Amino acid sequence: MQDASGGKKISINDLVIKAAALALRKVPACNSSWMNDFIRQYHNVNINVAVQTEHGLFVPVVRDADKKGLATIADEVKQLASRAKDNSLKPEDYEGGTFTVSNLGGPFGIKQFCAIVNPPQSAILAIGSAEKRVIPGAAEGQYEIGSFMSATLSCDHRVI
Repeated sequence: MQDASGGKKISINDLVIKAAALALRKVPACNSSWMNDFIRQYHNVNINVAVQTEHGLFVPVVRDADKKGLATIADEVKQLASRAKDNSLKPEDYEGGTFTVSNLGGPFGIKQFCAIVNPPQSAILAIGSAEKRVIPGAAEGQYEIGSFMSATLSCDHRVI
């Protein structure tokens, strides 16, 4: 993966952001907001990424995430997270998101959780920590170890 991304380190979170962005492009009805008397469907896929800092929770946005490669997403997330920790984000860094990814698994070891939707968005994806489980192997009576993580989607039922 690092070779394919020009030597950049790609995290599970970067993969989740890209996968969510591609899913939203494929199912645009989920890339929408409830606007009191109509549903607004967005043309751009802008993914907010939850970042916990000593100053509080920030959700900077990766714009047009569906059109970017993994290395670009990884760089942007690192830069936005750094600015969030420095408390130097500008409003344009966190406005305009159409969907949010919140990962408490990797950094905090939370196995599973339900995140609260950030209005006016209609959904948020909560990512839990990976755990190893025993799974059936290729042949009968054989077993292997597989890694699994939880992903919980919270939605506004008026839209999704």
